Amino acid sequence: QVQLVESGGGLVQPGGSLRLSCAASGNIFSINDMGWYRQAPGKERELVATIFSSGSTNYADSVKGRFTISRDNATNTVYLQMNFLKPEDTAVYCCNALVVLWGGSFVRSWGKGTLVTVSS
Repeated sequence: QVQLVESGGGLVQPGGSLRLSCAASGNIFSINDMGWYRQAPGKERELVATIFSSGSTNYADSVKGRFTISRDNATNTVYLQMNFLKPEDTAVYCCNALVVLWGGSFVRSWGKGTLVTVSS
């Protein structure tokens, strides 16, 4: 009922920047929180950043000051601006959203992910 599609991943040199996007579509009445997670090879998935419908945000300590999460409620899109990238930021980045469907039910949806590789 809800699809999340990420874009913007790729290869970037250390110190560089990337901007990820995630667009939600489907039977959406509204979206509560939206977030980005990442999973590096051989590691567990970790929360990178969350933005709530109020506009408040949370960040993992490892990305504070370097990454910025934002959202466009008109287009149901969440963004992750990543600056000063490090090799340890290499991972598959997935977006996540808590969606209120028409009819009043809630569903937490996931995108399939986009690969970010930070390497010289």
